[in-house]
Amino acid sequence: MTDEQERVQPSGVWATAVGVARVRALETERENALFRDPLAQAFATAGGLWPSSPPLPDDEAARRRRLAVSFSIVIRTKFLDDLLQQASASGVRQVVLLGAGMDSRAFRMDWPEGTRLFEVDTAAPLDFKASVLRQERAVARCERTTVAVDLREDWPGALAAAGHDPAVPTAWIAEGLLIYLPEEAVELLLARISAQSAAGSRLGLTLGSRGVLERFGADAAPGSAASMWVSEMPDDPVGWLAGHGWEADSHTLRERAAAYGRPISTPPQREERPGGLISAVRR
Repeated sequence: MTDEQERVQPSGVWATAVGVARVRALETERENALFRDPLAQAFATAGGLWPSSPPLPDDEAARRRRLAVSFSIVIRTKFLDDLLQQASASGVRQVVLLGAGMDSRAFRMDWPEGTRLFEVDTAAPLDFKASVLRQERAVARCERTTVAVDLREDWPGALAAAGHDPAVPTAWIAEGLLIYLPEEAVELLLARISAQSAAGSRLGLTLGSRGVLERFGADAAPGSAASMWVSEMPDDPVGWLAGHGWEADSHTLRERAAAYGRPISTPPQREERPGGLISAVRR
C-alpha cells in the first residue's frame, strides 16, 4: 500500500495546518516572496487544498476576513523565521516547534552544525506529514526529531525522553497554536515552557489580538479555523511574559508588514493595541 493510500486525511484543529501550508505555497510562488517553502505545495496537495481550494465567500466582509487571515500567516511566518535565525546567530542549537503541524523549517532553513530540532504534535498530523516527506524524499538540514504527544498531556516528559536538554538554551515556537487553547491551558503551556528553558532561551509566540474572536468568530463557518478559536492575548502581553521570567517585545501585524515591504494600505479600524507577534528572551 502506498503512502497516499495509507494517509489519514486532515480533520479537526490539525486540518488547519494544511490550510496554512496552502497559504505558504501561494507565497512561495510570488516573485517577491518573503520566504520559500518548497514542501508547502506537497502538504496542501495531500490535504486536498491544491491546486484548488474552497471558493471565497460571497459575503464581502467574510472574504476580507479570510484574506486577512492568509496575510497574517505570511507575516507571522517571516517573523518567526527571523527569530529563529537570530536565535541561531546567538548560539542556540536546540529548537522546539510546539504544535508543529506542516512546518517545514527543518527542511527549508539553513541551520548551524549541531542544531537539534524537535517537532511536537499529535500522532495524526505527524504521520500525515511523514508520508508526504517520504513521497517528496525530503532531507532535513538539521537533526530532526518528532515527538508524538498531546499538548494537554505530559509533553515535557515526552520531549525529555526524545532528547531535549533543558539545561541548555532552547528556541521555542508556538505558531498559530495558543488561539486554539483556553486561557488556563495557555497559562499551563507557558509555565511548562518556562520550566524547561535555560537562560538565553528564545520564545516566539503568535497570539490572537484583542477582539479577534468577536470580529472573526461570530459568524465563522462550522469547522473553519475561526470557529475553533477560543482565546485572545492578555491586555499586557509583555507584562504577562515578564511574570514568567521572559523579557519580551510585542509587535503588531501592521508594524511587521510595513517592515517587510508589505504595508497594509487601509487605515486601522480601531486603536492599535499591543500586537500578537511576540519575541522573548529568557533571563
